[in-house]
Amino acid sequence: MIKTKIVSSLEKIFIDESFDAYKELKSISVLRGERLNFQIMTTYDTSDGTKPYIAPKFKPAISGELGKYANLRQVMNVPVAFTTHVNGIDDNYVRTAPGLFPDVLRPLYYGGTVTFAKDALNSVWVEINVPKDMAAGKYAFTVAFDGGESGSCSSEIEIEVIDAVLPDEDIYFTQWFHADCLANYYNVEVWSERHWEIVENFARTARKNGINMLLTPVFTPPLDTAVGGERRTTQLVGVEVADGGYKFDFSLLDRWVDMLNRCGIEYIEISHPFTQWGAEHAPKIMATVNGEYKKIFGWETDAHSKEYSGFLRAFLTELLAHMKARGDDKRCFFHVSDEPHADHEDNYKKSKAIVSDILEGYTIMDALSRLEFYEKGIIDHPIPSNSKITPFLEAKIPGLWTYYCVSQPLEVSNRYQSMPNWRNRSIGMQMFKYNIAGFLHWGYNFYNNQYSGDPINPYYEQGSDYAFPGGDSFSVYPAMDGSALESPRLVVFYEGLQDIKAMKLAESLTSHETVVKAMEDVLGKEMTFETCAKSSETMLGIREAVNAIIRSKVSE
Repeated sequence: MIKTKIVSSLEKIFIDESFDAYKELKSISVLRGERLNFQIMTTYDTSDGTKPYIAPKFKPAISGELGKYANLRQVMNVPVAFTTHVNGIDDNYVRTAPGLFPDVLRPLYYGGTVTFAKDALNSVWVEINVPKDMAAGKYAFTVAFDGGESGSCSSEIEIEVIDAVLPDEDIYFTQWFHADCLANYYNVEVWSERHWEIVENFARTARKNGINMLLTPVFTPPLDTAVGGERRTTQLVGVEVADGGYKFDFSLLDRWVDMLNRCGIEYIEISHPFTQWGAEHAPKIMATVNGEYKKIFGWETDAHSKEYSGFLRAFLTELLAHMKARGDDKRCFFHVSDEPHADHEDNYKKSKAIVSDILEGYTIMDALSRLEFYEKGIIDHPIPSNSKITPFLEAKIPGLWTYYCVSQPLEVSNRYQSMPNWRNRSIGMQMFKYNIAGFLHWGYNFYNNQYSGDPINPYYEQGSDYAFPGGDSFSVYPAMDGSALESPRLVVFYEGLQDIKAMKLAESLTSHETVVKAMEDVLGKEMTFETCAKSSETMLGIREAVNAIIRSKVSE
């Protein structure tokens, strides 16, 4: 017989788990204008002797006023061989053994039907985009499956729409966009018409999930590249060496910015002008020299050489003039070099000195976790990891961002596939408490192995050839049609961003302290970046406490 149950979006439903291991979600509240997610867990139980030759398929029937705003997708499993970090784990993981993990949100096949696995669990992801003008009240939402002789069943949830609109205000959020990986995977030429179509598809999915700043490859980004190696050229700015100087063509960059505008992406993150982990060299820069298109700077270039310094200053001067003429210069954010360590301080300082006067008045930010860079005035906008953020919080740095990556496996929030979704979503309440202005993550669609030695297939190399725990290097999957398939990890992180908006609304109606206390009462302890929810019920309870504040105030 077929069986279904509605469960939270914060559960990871493993194919070999027991149906009874997951708690049913019977009710939930939401604000107007919010995107609500939950899952319908499904199975075909053959314990009664029924043995279908193939897994049966049923078309879901949705009833309820909110049904017209719902989208259903099947959650598909992927093999994860490298699940955890070599530095160990804590007690807030769901599974650490290699196996199948639910991580792809795929459109329903067979004309919109759901496949019920035999004696195994699957789930259907339900996304409801609640209209901003939806009337407040409680709504029943039912999904029924009628399989005739194979059986039938239905599951229902009560959804309360609170009489308040989720604010539009976003925090800054960039998750690095890798245009070369899309060209590699789809086997298309960089900046061909098909490449542009695919890039825009992936950019739209990014924006849908809260990413409002996109890494812009004015030159091929010097990120995750082996010393002496190269990534596929994705340089947007044309360069010509002529008359002892340089001429710049910004036509492809203009097309990129126009694409960002169509997608609703507000901010332009200019790629790093110096190499990662040291700021010692120039990125790969291609130019036309006497009619020949060739590399003029790269690993062989001293970052602080007269030749490269002159080029970089000329480029930034013209870039800013061009973006000012477009009216887009204040949308631009800049970097020097990614993740400099203590022994890179002098190099970083020299590198920044080359560009600092030209970029005065613009944000220069970098992921780094040594407070000394800020204390010595080397950088005004550091982005520390969430595992090393405490000294930066104590320094009361205005407009502070945070990030995480492969190196944050203990206590703090992250999105490894081996971690639970409630740990992923916890980042929202933490960023709210500490007034964090932005978030950075390096892997939106990094489909390479470590140091970009080779392209990988993301459907079976979740850890980029054992370089990173599964879930670290990408949050979307490439669909056959050139669109991006979301992972639950990406969607759940967006739920955390929506939590921040709801918390800010509650704060505007009461106070910051009131909202934090309500959340900490549910959490049962003081909230820090090392305090994550440890169950679906706790994380949902925290959000319900915030909604309760809003509900009480709007009903006064």
